[in-house]
Amino acid sequence: MKKVLLLIFLLACCTWATQKGYAQQEQVKFPPLDVSPMDMSYYPPNYPAAKLRGNAGQLIMRVIYSRPQKKGRTIFGGLEPFGKVDRLGANEADELDVFSPVTIGGKTLQPGRYTFYAIFQPDKWTFIVNSETDTWGAFGYDPQKDIVRVDVPVQHLSEPVEALSMVFQKTEKGADLVIGWDTTMVRVPFTF
Repeated sequence: MKKVLLLIFLLACCTWATQKGYAQQEQVKFPPLDVSPMDMSYYPPNYPAAKLRGNAGQLIMRVIYSRPQKKGRTIFGGLEPFGKVDRLGANEADELDVFSPVTIGGKTLQPGRYTFYAIFQPDKWTFIVNSETDTWGAFGYDPQKDIVRVDVPVQHLSEPVEALSMVFQKTEKGADLVIGWDTTMVRVPFTF
């Protein structure tokens, strides 16, 4: 009888502890899905999948950025004003992670984390690499922390790109970061 009572007592304690744990878990409020979800682009392209297959090579760099949608809006010269420093996309400022030395605009970036911004114009963008990280939008932008500025020409697309997109494309001397949104595309050249 004592064993039965002890077993009932232990079961009651376990049930109480389990229910208390569920009650605590139910109090967690997760944020809703972001309207402009975060994405990454690697060089070499698809690095994580290639790494699993054992043929990745050396990771050179990656970008982390949010992907807002066009949704019928005028993007450049509208949502993204001309002549003003701004992030690309939405939410946090875009991050450039460099894993081995790369050169942009004649300046070598050593391995590390950087933020990048742009000044949009109808015919060119000024692409800015900045040392301040973990910032929201361009509100924390400090020109004193600029490492390099590079002007890149705008190319106009015949078909609009709905979501801001970034991809690295191999070149003879390194890779271009190709950025497209709406009917605008630019190529930011990196050498390594």
